[in-house]
Amino acid sequence: MQRFFLLSLCILSLTAAPVACCRAGDPDPVNPQTVNPETVLAAMVRAVKAFQEQAGFRGGYVYEVSLDGSSRRGEGDATATEIWVQPPGTPEVADAFLDAYRASPRPEFLEAATAAATALLHGQLESGGWADRVDFDPAGKNTGRYRDGRGKAKGRNYSTLDDDKTQSALRFLIRLDQQLRGADAKLHEAVQYALQRLLTAQFANGGFPQGWEKPVAAVPVVKASFPTGDWRTAERRKNYWDYPTLNDGLAGTVVQTLQLAYESTGDAQYRQAQLRFGDFLIRAQLPEPQPAWAQQYSYELQPIWARKFEPPAAAGAESQDVIRTLLTLTELTGERRFLEPVPAALNWLKRVRLPDGQLARFHELQTNRPIYFVRNTYEPTYDDSRVPTHYSFKGSCQAEQLEADYRLIAAGEQRPVKQRSLKTLKKDAAEILARLDPDGRWVTDENGKPVLNPDKGDRSKFLLESRVFSRNLRRLAEYVRAAAAEPGAQSDKLEK
Repeated sequence: MQRFFLLSLCILSLTAAPVACCRAGDPDPVNPQTVNPETVLAAMVRAVKAFQEQAGFRGGYVYEVSLDGSSRRGEGDATATEIWVQPPGTPEVADAFLDAYRASPRPEFLEAATAAATALLHGQLESGGWADRVDFDPAGKNTGRYRDGRGKAKGRNYSTLDDDKTQSALRFLIRLDQQLRGADAKLHEAVQYALQRLLTAQFANGGFPQGWEKPVAAVPVVKASFPTGDWRTAERRKNYWDYPTLNDGLAGTVVQTLQLAYESTGDAQYRQAQLRFGDFLIRAQLPEPQPAWAQQYSYELQPIWARKFEPPAAAGAESQDVIRTLLTLTELTGERRFLEPVPAALNWLKRVRLPDGQLARFHELQTNRPIYFVRNTYEPTYDDSRVPTHYSFKGSCQAEQLEADYRLIAAGEQRPVKQRSLKTLKKDAAEILARLDPDGRWVTDENGKPVLNPDKGDRSKFLLESRVFSRNLRRLAEYVRAAAAEPGAQSDKLEK
């Protein structure tokens, strides 16, 4: 695997929460001296089987399942026949299975990954991608128009790029197809179908919509500009999702998906799609005094409304994602034009940073004043004291780290890929093993705290979380790989 793709995966992994250090009341860690690859692998196999049996449905997963089975949740409540695609749902769990298999080729890991792929293929829409969930009930409320014909003839057929849904499913399936070397004909065909449909969702200006059902509309190739009039009373477009968007990390996840497609196939059309998207990011940068990016654009590349709490504005989180993506594109392609928008954007981040060091999600067009919304009424306001709690109206400002990365890349140097030592990985493995309950599960309470004896307490409030399971399994797999790579390691033992 090329170094650049590994770098992209490292960027993705920054969003995952680290293993917490022990707090008061936490279980005592296992003595690292007693941890070795064989004991870790045995725990991994046991944890995978337990999670499959108690948290899975038809090979797929939601975000969390209560121990008593009374509750299944994704971003919202899930029915008994639904699995979730949106991370940290099925693709994230399946990626962890595949990481485990690549660390040690145990059949249990590959079987779990293959079962997850089968579940995702069931939910592939005729439009080529995926929605937020898959419903195995043909009459289910959220059942889509699935390619395998077992959905609704008039069901949803809207493939979405929002929140890394189609991208995460596609990246996992590409990885599994690579692992199997194309031997599964149905899987291989589904991957190629999804990739081709993704390409038809790219606008002539290089951007992508939030989702698609058919090839996208023709649009002019123009540079971003400010709309006229008062943003508060600007037109609300019901189908804003059909327009170019950068919402919720779309830039980074699309580039990573196209990179994996390019590396796995060698097909130049995926590199060309990356280059066109990079050119879109250059075009979509707003002019001074706001050399940033909007969350949602019109076909004429002017900021527009999305949801009632997503105004036409310069967007802090999306702008940081675009800067990271432009840096990654420069490394991947060697095209230095992708660096040109970055200095002005970095200066903008520093100028609009809040007094507490955070970054507002939305900044009023041309004035740069932070925009918020009043809880319940959703009236726009400049006051942040009563904002809704379901949405992030502020976040961390990463200007200094982004600037450091920019300086390295501009100087022709490569960003270092951080690797943890075997000693650190072994210590982490010990802490993770200490959090397993007697049945080989990582059980948490409603606050995310480990529960070592779930028989004592209300099982409806104890959870099996996909996020926790995936993170822990990946960390254990990382330790096993590192141990096998040590000089003198008897890696054949890891394969038994």
